[in-house]
Formats: sequence, C-alpha cells, structure tokens
Amino acid sequence: MRKKIFNNSCIVLILLFSISCESGKEKPVAEQLPPKLEKLKLQQGFKAEHLYSPSENNQGSWVAMTFDNKDRLIVSDQYGALYRMEVPAINSGESISKIEKLKIQTSEKVADSIIQIGYAQGLLYAFNSLYVMVNHRGSDEFEKTSGLYRLQDTNNDDQYDSITLLKSLNGAGEHGPHSIVLSPDGKSLYVIAGNHTDLPEMDNYFLPNNWKNDNLLYEIKDPRGHANDRAAPGGWVANLDPEGKKWELVAAGFRNPFDLAFNELGDMFVYDSDMEWDLGMPWYRPTRICHVTSGSEFGWRTGNGKWSPAYPDNLPPVLDIGQGSPTNVIYGMNAKFPEKYKHSIFAFDWSFGIIYAMELETDGSSYSGKKEEFLSGLPLPLTDGVIGPDGAMYFMTGGRKLESDLYRVFYNGWGDNIPEKSIALEQTEENKIRKELEKYHVGINDKAVDAAWPYLDSEDRFIRYAARIAIEQQPVATWQNKVYAEENSVKKINAAIALARQGAENQQDKLVGLLTTIDYSKLTLSQQVDLVRAFELCLSRLGEPNGKVKNTIAGYLSPHYPSESDVLNQLLSKTLVYVDDASIVSKTLTLLETPQGENVDVMANTATDAADLILRNPQYGMSIAETLKNMPPAQSTFYGNVLSNATKGWTPELHERYFKWFYKAFSFKAGMSYIGFIDKARKNALSKVSKDKFELYNQMSGDSLLSSSGNELASHAIQPKGPRKNWAEEDIAPLLADGLTNRNFEQGRNMFLATNCITCHSMKGEGQNIGPELSQIGTRFSPEDMLMSIIDPNDVISDQYNSTVFILKDGNSVVGRVISENDEEYKISQNPYAPDVIRSISRSDVVSTKMSTVSLMPPGTINRLNDDEVKDLLAYLIAGGNSDNAIFKTSEKGVSAK
Repeated sequence: MRKKIFNNSCIVLILLFSISCESGKEKPVAEQLPPKLEKLKLQQGFKAEHLYSPSENNQGSWVAMTFDNKDRLIVSDQYGALYRMEVPAINSGESISKIEKLKIQTSEKVADSIIQIGYAQGLLYAFNSLYVMVNHRGSDEFEKTSGLYRLQDTNNDDQYDSITLLKSLNGAGEHGPHSIVLSPDGKSLYVIAGNHTDLPEMDNYFLPNNWKNDNLLYEIKDPRGHANDRAAPGGWVANLDPEGKKWELVAAGFRNPFDLAFNELGDMFVYDSDMEWDLGMPWYRPTRICHVTSGSEFGWRTGNGKWSPAYPDNLPPVLDIGQGSPTNVIYGMNAKFPEKYKHSIFAFDWSFGIIYAMELETDGSSYSGKKEEFLSGLPLPLTDGVIGPDGAMYFMTGGRKLESDLYRVFYNGWGDNIPEKSIALEQTEENKIRKELEKYHVGINDKAVDAAWPYLDSEDRFIRYAARIAIEQQPVATWQNKVYAEENSVKKINAAIALARQGAENQQDKLVGLLTTIDYSKLTLSQQVDLVRAFELCLSRLGEPNGKVKNTIAGYLSPHYPSESDVLNQLLSKTLVYVDDASIVSKTLTLLETPQGENVDVMANTATDAADLILRNPQYGMSIAETLKNMPPAQSTFYGNVLSNATKGWTPELHERYFKWFYKAFSFKAGMSYIGFIDKARKNALSKVSKDKFELYNQMSGDSLLSSSGNELASHAIQPKGPRKNWAEEDIAPLLADGLTNRNFEQGRNMFLATNCITCHSMKGEGQNIGPELSQIGTRFSPEDMLMSIIDPNDVISDQYNSTVFILKDGNSVVGRVISENDEEYKISQNPYAPDVIRSISRSDVVSTKMSTVSLMPPGTINRLNDDEVKDLLAYLIAGGNSDNAIFKTSEKGVSAK
C-alpha cells in the first residue's frame, strides 16, 4: 500500500449508502457510511441518498436539472450532452440503473459524435416542451451558441425531434445565461442571466432602460480586468411567453445570479453573487438573497461603481449571506418537509458546500428572514436542485469539471411533522398595494401618476420604489410640474429622483433649487441619504453643473458633513468633492485617519461568519483568512478614493498626510484587486500635483513597494515559466521514471516560494507553522509519496493538522482546529493565518463531531509548474533546503533519489 504524507489514520471500508439524522426516541444504530454520504450534515429528521455518479461513468459534470411530465429526471453536463433517467422510489435502497443520452431525432443528418443539444446551464420541462438554456460560444463539437432553445416531440414517440431557437443571447461562461423557471400562474417563463450576458432588445421594460452608472466617485475599473467591458444594467431577469415571441425586462442590476424561485404569493427571490476580489473594500457586496419586484434595480456596476443598498434608486437585499458562489435557488412550498421549510428559500453555495434555508416572514410589502444551514458537506460543490414530484429535494454537485454526483434528500421523521395542507403566508395590505402600483410599470396609463403619487412618501421602501417607477414610465410632461408644486419633503425627494432620472438637462438648476428648500435637519437618517442621493443624480444625470449650481449644493450640504453615518458620509464626501467644496479635503482627511463606524469591517455584517468559511474550502477560504488577519478599514479606502479627485482645499501639510496614508494602505491585506484599486487612486491623486512635487509624493506614497503592474506588492520571487498543467496521479510515474539527478537548487527554492508553500510550511526555520515543518521530509517519504500528497492533499489528512466539524443543536455547523477542550467547552482556531484568534463552543450546544475531509492545503498548487520545475521543487524538499545535498550535484554516474 502506497504511503502518504502526514498519514496517521487508516482507511475504513464503507458499505452503506444513506445518512440520516433522526428525531424522537427510536434512533437507529449508528451507521458506517460511504464518504459521499458520511460528509453530509443534515437537519434533524432528514435523510440523504446518493443516487448516481456521472463522473464515474464518463458523463461529465452536471449543472442543470428538471423533471419531465413522466417524472423522469433530465440533466445537463456543463460541457456536454443531456441525459434522461428514471429515479427509484424514496428509501428503496436502489440507485439509478438506467440512463440515456438524449439524441434529438431531427431530419438533419448529424454524426453520432456530434452533440445536438447540451452545454446547458438551465433546463425546464413545461408546455409539453423541454426548454434548454445553452451557455456556449460554439465549436466543432457543438456548433450551437448561447441562447434559449425549445425541444419538442412532434410525433409522440417519446423522443425529441424538433429544436427551435427562441432567442440567441450574446454571452457565455460562468456569468452567461443561466436558469429557466415557470411563472407562478403557469402561463409564461422567466429566464435569468449574469452580467456577461448582453441584454437583448426587449418588447417591454418594467425597469426604465435609460440606465447610467450614476456615481460621482472617481471611477476605477477592476485593476485585473474583470468585467471592465461590462456596463449597466448587469445581470438581468426577463419574462417571456412559451413561444418566445414577447420578451419583457423584469429586473436588473445583478452581478451573477444563477437561479430564481417564487413563493406562494408569486413573489420572486434571487441569490446574487459577490466579487471575491473586492473583499475588504467599501464597495464589496456579499452574496445576498434579493426579493425581486417588478422594475427593480440592484445597483451592480463594474469596478468601484457598485451602489450602496441604502440608495433609494435600488432595492436592498432581504439578507446578506456572506462570501460564496451562489448557484441554485428553490422555494420549499412543494416539498414534503415540515412547515417552516415550506416557507423557506433554499439557496445553494458552490464554493463552501452549503444549502442555506431562509424561512420567510412577511414584512410590509416585502419580507424578512432568518437563515439556517439546511445541509452542508466538505467538499460539496453544489450546482442545481429541484423539488421532485415525490416531494424530495434532488441536488447535484460538480461544475468546472469537478467530480459530480446526484443526491436526494427527504424528510424521514414522523408523519405528523408534515402538514397535510400547508399554511400559506398571508398577503399583507402593503403587498397588495405594491402589486397594484406595479401594474403601471408597462405602457402609458393616464391614471398612473395620480395613483402612484400618494405613495412617494410611504414608510414602506418597496412601495415608494414601485410608485416612483410607475411615475417614471409615464411621459415626463404629464408630471414634471407636480414635482415643483410638491410641498411634502419626502415626496419632493423621490419625485426629484424620478425627474433627475428621466428629465432634460435644462432642469438641473431648478431641481437643485427645489431640493435646497428642504429642511435637512427635520429628515430622518434614511431620508437624508435619499436627499443627498437625489443631489448626486442631478449632477451625474443632468450634465456638467455651472459654478452657481456647485456653490448652491456646497453651501447646502457642507454644514452637515461629516455625519455619524458611514453611508451618508460616503455620499456627502464624493458629492462635495465634485462641487469643489473648500472644506472637503481637511474634513475627509481627518475621517480617513480615524476610521470608525459600521463600515470599518464590511465582512462582518453578514448572516454567515466569514471566519467559519475558511476551513470549509481552503482553496477559496485562505484569501478570506489572509484578509481577516489584516483587513483595511473599508471607510478609509473609500475616503482615499474620494480625495484622489479633489482639486481644491489642499495645503502642503494636507498633501503630505494624504500621500503617507497610501504607504500605510499598502500594508493591509484584502481581496486580489485591493492593491490595484489603491494604486489607481494614488496615481489619480498624483496626476493633480505640481510637477516639482510629483517625485516627492510618488516616493512618499509607496511607489517603491509595488510591482511594475501596480496590482501587487513587489516580489523578488521568480515565477514559474510553465506551461501550465493540471497535474494528476497518472503523471507521477512518467515524471520520475529517470529519477531525480543534477537538479537546480535555486529553481527548487524559487518554486517553493512561487507555489506559496512557505505561507504554510517552514523549511530550515523560514516560513510559517500552519502545516508540518518540512526540513526532514526527505528522510521519511519518497518523491512519489510527496508528489501524490501535493496533487491530492485530501486523500489522507493527518489528525495533527485536520479540522473538526461540530454539528450544533440549532442545525448549523462550525469548522475549526481544536486547540483545547474540557468538560465545558471546546476552544478552536479557524484562521490559520491568525491562530491566536480563538473561538469557544459550549459542549452543551454540540450534538456530534467528525473530522473534516478537506485538507488545509488546496489542490492545484503546482499546476503552474512544468516538468523540470516540479522536479526541482521535489529535489528542494528532499534536500530539506540544503544546497549541498547530492541531489544538486553532477557526478559521472549520476545520483538518484528515486
């Protein structure tokens, strides 16, 4: 049996195929389970079954699924064909035994090797048709490109023989077109797409289609180039008829939502993604559950241009989840689950392997909700899921060609826990009012303005929003005069926002004058935010302001800056810089140097603790770990960006304080784009100083700290030449066939640094102690063993360096390394880069524990290396960092370390 590095445990042969967490007195005897099920954490009373492994049958990695009218499951390989299968009965102990690859029997002659339909990231069976959302650029293997296709069986032989392209879509990849969902009334379809999918021409726009960036902050696009060519409106949701002839835009402003679901009141919910490269920055937006209403906007803009959820011209999330990669969304009303899950949104996170359940509660015209961890696994790259005809939840793992599996989860508790008739959420009066207003979101209606105007000061934010959109959809001439005649301050603000968005540039002077008649001190904090946002829209939408307009706004807003609110200070600072307020520099610099407030830690105000995600998937979690160790004050980052565009109010002393701040800012750790964002703001500020001061401030602000690109700190480590290769177990024997002789010590050490081994391991006293010390590793393990453990670090994990999964009474789980324990509590460490940060877990809260199946060392660490670079790295490890080792010397016979 081949040895493994850090192997302190034996491999157990597992025979059984289901896992359950039972409630009540008659608990079953503990079962030994296969790894695919043993790793799952379920809520009490639920049971999981592993039904199929497409990866083990050369059928790709599955990412989309739907049930047809004969209760058969249809699935799609992300980079391949569609498959259809019958599923066994719940708890039968059977797995899927018969599966067919769908081959469309059209009149067109196609070779057997050619895929006729596939590459789908969305599937739906409805209207006696299979709708397929192809996500693909087109190739010799599969010529069809992205778009919505309809498959039909026209001769009733149970085989599809017709393929109709309903609409071609320009976009592909992970931010391309995604899911298809049946409307609540069963009469139409909804589709959803990420922000790399161009919005096609629509027949109607519930959200007025004159979108802009609407941000006075100095624009910095992602320094590493992500989404730099993507403009508003970002990701979108559209409604269409079954034939695909009429398309209507429902909502936009998302980053990359994969799926949507409706509750029993017909309200839509979406799980939108974050931008992990923005971790720690003030414009970072975590993954979040959004209640998507007619004409709604959610404020995604490229780079640093994303809107705050507090802005009145977009809508806030129901719940911020945290870091992750959202995929599937399900609403549980058709599940044979206990009552609370029938009112829950199930949201799938691919990166960290969690299915969240958020139980909805009505809250005015919208909702609130509390989150729990319904199901999780380490690892568990969740892709798609549905509630089956049997009331069970079916879900898949895979994506990006990862190992793929099909599971089923059902409630295995006692029958009286599942109501025979579900108790539906009761529609509120506010919900009814909002939906009445939304009827005016399409077409011209002479009753719309009078119907909507009274609700511009509603205490319900979603109603105010719906009312304003109803007004904006009507000809401006029919309501412009009402804006200036309005006396109610809150109505005046929201009406001004509508006019700034839809009116002519010649309205700027008059509109600004209107807003300055409002008594600022009598507004609530949220109303003040709305007011300052109205000023920002007047400036960004209605053309370059003249000096009089600038002075009017500065005179009105400056006395109220700074405030005690971060979001208000953000709005005030960028607006006052834009209008050249004389005091803005000194005030903002003081705020920059004394960070405080709710936005100091932008990763803290989420439902999932960022630290709890690190050890669930170190491949993605280590970036979170590094950020949490030394995270920049986000509000200071915002002010640093704002001041980079200021031209008035500077003194030599203020300039020196400001440019020294940049030097300090480079010492913090955040997402991958952080350094680049800071450097671009620095360079913008330097472009405004006199030539004789440029070099002084350039050096003072940290130019010497940066690489030539400005996207990272300077590093003297030599990077791999490559070419890149996805190293696998079968590559080991050929690589080492001739042994290891005459290797290059310097290149071996450089590869040790370039692959970041040193960030977790020490060699001869240099490096970190997160993982084992490696100076003596060459005396204990062969090159084959070392390379195998690098390629597949999860194969065997030492107890000494493993993490523990704690299953808690509330159904959630916590992952961490046990530091100590006693009769009262466990003390755990969750951040390898901050091991002294200890979390306590009461033993009374813990139901059970199990060891993690995920190594701290992520896979793929050597994938940038070519053959010689891998050999030199192995030689460096074998030699324990000793350059005098014989493996680095040439002799007549050669020295082998095979």
